[in-house]
Amino acid sequence: MFDSLLIANRGEIACRIMRTARKMGLRTIAVYSDADAAALHVQMADHAVHIGPAPAAESYLRTDRILDAARMTGAEAIHPGYGFLSEQADLVHGCSKLGITWVGPHIDAIRSMGSKIEAKKIALEAGVPCIPGYSGEDQSDAALVAAAHEIGFPVMVKASAGGGGKGMRAVFDPIDLEAAIRAARTEATRSFGDGRLLIEKLIENPRHIEVQLLGDTHGSMLHFFERDCSVQRNHQKILEEAPAPNLRQETRAALYSAAVGLGRKIGYDSTGTVEFILDDETEGFYFLEMNTRLQVEHAVTEEICGVDLVDLQLRVAAGEKLSLSQDQITCTGHAIEARLTAEDANKGFRPDTGKILHWSVASELRTDSGIRAGSVVGTHYDSLIAKLISHGRDRNTARKKLAKGLERLEVAGVTTTRTFLRDALLRERFAIGRASTNFLAQEWPEGWQLAPVDSLAFAALAWHIRPKPQASPWQGVGGFRLLQKAGHPAQTTYLDPKDPEHRVRIANTSEGFVITSNGSTKTMQAEWNEAHRLTVTEDGIKQTIGALIEENTIHLWGQDFDAAHQIVSLGDYDTAEQDNHSEAPNQITAPMPGLVVELRTELGADVAEGDTLAVMESMKLLLELKARAAGKVTGIQTETGNTVETGALLVQLKLTNAEN
Repeated sequence: MFDSLLIANRGEIACRIMRTARKMGLRTIAVYSDADAAALHVQMADHAVHIGPAPAAESYLRTDRILDAARMTGAEAIHPGYGFLSEQADLVHGCSKLGITWVGPHIDAIRSMGSKIEAKKIALEAGVPCIPGYSGEDQSDAALVAAAHEIGFPVMVKASAGGGGKGMRAVFDPIDLEAAIRAARTEATRSFGDGRLLIEKLIENPRHIEVQLLGDTHGSMLHFFERDCSVQRNHQKILEEAPAPNLRQETRAALYSAAVGLGRKIGYDSTGTVEFILDDETEGFYFLEMNTRLQVEHAVTEEICGVDLVDLQLRVAAGEKLSLSQDQITCTGHAIEARLTAEDANKGFRPDTGKILHWSVASELRTDSGIRAGSVVGTHYDSLIAKLISHGRDRNTARKKLAKGLERLEVAGVTTTRTFLRDALLRERFAIGRASTNFLAQEWPEGWQLAPVDSLAFAALAWHIRPKPQASPWQGVGGFRLLQKAGHPAQTTYLDPKDPEHRVRIANTSEGFVITSNGSTKTMQAEWNEAHRLTVTEDGIKQTIGALIEENTIHLWGQDFDAAHQIVSLGDYDTAEQDNHSEAPNQITAPMPGLVVELRTELGADVAEGDTLAVMESMKLLLELKARAAGKVTGIQTETGNTVETGALLVQLKLTNAEN
């Protein structure tokens, strides 16, 4: 066994690998970009090496800098984690030249499975069922269009390289095909440096089922059962579980046989996952791809099998023979994982950024994360901040445990998908184990929306009774008290400058605080009982709300909501900062911080409503900014490659109807 391990990754997976490496007595080495200088994985490591600026292309995707860091620190092995360079043959080759152990499969497996076209050919040779499709050498648009018409619509246009949903477009109408091919090719080239595509028949109500494999260099090839990863958004997994619910035993056996057969065909010698699309009605399944790395969702497999896949992976990489046989691998109970991301699900999953001000996770959940209070979530990397995993004696126990753990999760500083994930777990379709990859569209065809909660009233109340320093007896009477007629209580009106029409009036009375908001009046008792706990009593029922005051912003978290409000009294409103982001249809503005990756218009151009004028990238997401009305471009205020802030003006239009 080697003595030192460099983890060529960041965030939660770097921390996850380090935890196992430390248990094994290995010296751990982190790498970091400018943006991650204070990150948790850097603090955990025995040594850390700076590898470049924040953009991944200049740091985590630089093979040369990863290898230089290994040389500098005397690293004997490199673990790539997932994403970044985990399936790039160049890093494997570099390790071989330097005599560094590569924690992953042999280079031929990575190359063959890294091309979906080549992988499909090998899968067919191994007898694995494959979706009807086209993966020919002729990659012209005309050839792809002809193939799609021959296969029959709907079809899926897919990038041959990479994964994670990049370069994929579902096409239901032939009229949309050519645009989908161009978009998929552009995204594939940008993401993987490979614009080759394949066309496959689209299975319209599929489940995503995958089998965990582990092989060694001594000929062993084992499976660790299957996972169901059907709940997805834009082909990105959201909820994952093991084992898959509602599968016939013969289907499971066939899945294991197909996956193990493919692994043996390529002499696979590490952790890997074979992914399948399964028809929920017939349980017929088809090869999708093989990921030649540790999966994001490996934790649910560890929970049901009682193994540490990273430990086994490291031992296999060191040349050890697997000490397990297939009949020694058992499945106990059920596990479900939720991927918590820094996104606002209430606003179409818009990525959020900022500093984590407070972070606390329910002890009954396993938490794989790369953050803590003080961590900064930026725009340069994936929005995943933590994986929350529950294990129970059966599926329903695990599901309820995870839902309750999400309700008890405390996070402030960035908006997360916490309440959305809880709601997804509680939907009937998921509860009975019948979720397909269309789950989100079926459950929330108009998009998920947060249940209405008057969070401003709670924020105003927290601010109203906040502990205040008492430098003199005069300050002790409270700076917000507005004396009215004799016998009437003091009262104050509060608002959030982002929604100045919503006012909250709080009056102090002997019975408590009389709160008027949104046309209703309630009497509540409230007190701070801990640094970040507000206890509110209404009609004899107490509830505890998390609250944190950062300057004059109140961050709140409750069972059903998260919110942040800037609170000012009505008398101070004229000095409050106003929200000045343009919503005018003649202005295209940045909806979030990010990078302008493409401008699809020019000065003087005539544009139609719905035309894409600019493309932005934020947290690895590509966002097309479209014209909301027809007009002529009269100004372009940015350039390709510029980093812009929320609300920045990008394109100015003169509207057609304004000319008439």
